[in-house]
Amino acid sequence: MKPLELHPQRGFPARSLMDNAAVTSLLSTFPMFLVCPWSLLLNTDMGWSWSNWKMWWSHDPFLQEVVRFSLWCRGITFFMQVAFNQLIPDHNADAFSPPRLGPNTLGDNIVELLFGGLGRWDAEHFLFIAEHGYVYEHNMAFFPLLPLLIGGLAQGPLLPLAGLLRLRSRLLISSAFLNCVCSTLAAVSLYLLGCVTLQSRRSAFLSALLFCMSPVSIFMASTYSESLYVLATFAGLWQLQKHRTICSSAFLSLATAARSNGLVNAGFLLHSTVKEAIQRKNYSGKLLQTIFGIVLIILPFVLFQCFCFVRSCLESDENQQIPQELVQLAIEKGYRVHKTHIPAWCSLRFPLAYSHIQSEYWDVGLFRYFKLQQLPNFLLASPVMILSICTILEYTSSNLELCRTLGLWKVQSKYTNGFYGPHVFVYVAHLAALTGFGFLCMHVQVNRFHILKYLLL
Repeated sequence: MKPLELHPQRGFPARSLMDNAAVTSLLSTFPMFLVCPWSLLLNTDMGWSWSNWKMWWSHDPFLQEVVRFSLWCRGITFFMQVAFNQLIPDHNADAFSPPRLGPNTLGDNIVELLFGGLGRWDAEHFLFIAEHGYVYEHNMAFFPLLPLLIGGLAQGPLLPLAGLLRLRSRLLISSAFLNCVCSTLAAVSLYLLGCVTLQSRRSAFLSALLFCMSPVSIFMASTYSESLYVLATFAGLWQLQKHRTICSSAFLSLATAARSNGLVNAGFLLHSTVKEAIQRKNYSGKLLQTIFGIVLIILPFVLFQCFCFVRSCLESDENQQIPQELVQLAIEKGYRVHKTHIPAWCSLRFPLAYSHIQSEYWDVGLFRYFKLQQLPNFLLASPVMILSICTILEYTSSNLELCRTLGLWKVQSKYTNGFYGPHVFVYVAHLAALTGFGFLCMHVQVNRFHILKYLLL
């Protein structure tokens, strides 16, 4: 395939700059799409049209292949989970497994046969929250964007199936569809981000393909928030690279609403602003946009913690009816039900439910995972940790002056694009921080975010 000339500022194929506007407008409608699915069709202010879409699609064969390959990978992952869910018995772990309320229909049994493997482990929490709300205290470790979306799909477009399928079955179908769409759009966003950051369509194309076929693919298909998170993050970083601060902040705000990790993304916006201030480049009015953007990114976390505080710590006359089966589960497992008593963390100076839950229920903290019985998990995580460390050392050894200036000042370098280019520094710094924090504080085998960041690099 003949390589295309890159635009000197945007790092995008010069012949498809017109078509790139169509892609920008399509992805820029994603925040509105989450609130109003039909806004893609009704919103004409974005300048999107079907003719522009077809023109853009036909001019970028790399992007066509990314979409096709992503859909193929999602399909293969789905059929593999169906097969292995039937062939291999589930691990008998002491994980959250709430009782199923109500009798099963034939349709429910079919859905469980096809989609049951997508509803294990943490997926149980998201499905439970979407069906019953935040009943137990430890449910508040899971952020609300995914439960809201799949609940909206199950109670909206799939509501006519209520006579055939109970709510949990409709939630499973909704999550499978939503994550398939989001993971495919995430691959597209990663490709576009790679085009701008790496200044190489080939490298961007390969990173998108690796993203589609990476070992974390099952998390992209399951009822987990990873697909939503990476879509919002990749799209937000792509917009930030194109100096669209407000649009970038809107995407990154959605990432925070999906996972607490989204708070770290405020660092990208801060680094970009400081860099432009030092280099005196397009700084007029950027400071106010940055402050607004950082507030927008942090806002979902703050609002959710306020919700948790009000729900857990303030007296209320609200008489919430909890099914007896869920009350019995709380008694058997020792789960804390809201309003049965005021928890101790409510009296702290900064009463953050998230910090308390991660510490008490998952034993997350500095060096808490450094135990002899966890050695197999460290071995499980070691390949990704080694790859991450080698990536960091390779980049820093080739860009010592750039790293000494934290990527804020222009320095003379023989590398202008690709992996060693200056635009990659902030992602290497993020990878280094994530690797260090994950090794010291997290359950080290939870390495899927290391894989995702490594693929971009």
